[in-house]
Amino acid sequence: MNEDLDKRFQKAVDIAAGMSQLTLPQDVQLRLYAFYKQATFGTPHANNSSFDLRNAFKTNAWMQISHISSDEAKERYIEIIEDLQK
Repeated sequence: MNEDLDKRFQKAVDIAAGMSQLTLPQDVQLRLYAFYKQATFGTPHANNSSFDLRNAFKTNAWMQISHISSDEAKERYIEIIEDLQK
C-alpha cells in the first residue's frame, strides 16, 4: 500500500510543481508546504538562527501538523491537489 501512496504522492507533487503560486491562496500554499515537509522530513526541529517572517509562517504551518504521520500528510497533500484540479 505504501508504494501506491508514494506513487500517488509523487504524482500530486508533480502536479503542484506545475501550478502557479499566483493562483493559489496563501493558506493553501502553507498547507501544501506543511504536508509536504511532514510527509518528506517528519517532525520539524526549531531553528532560531535567523528570523524571516515568511519562513516563520511556513514553519508554524508545519509545526501545527507535526503530530500526524508521514502517510497521513501524503494523503492530505493528495486531497488538496485533487480538490484544486476540480
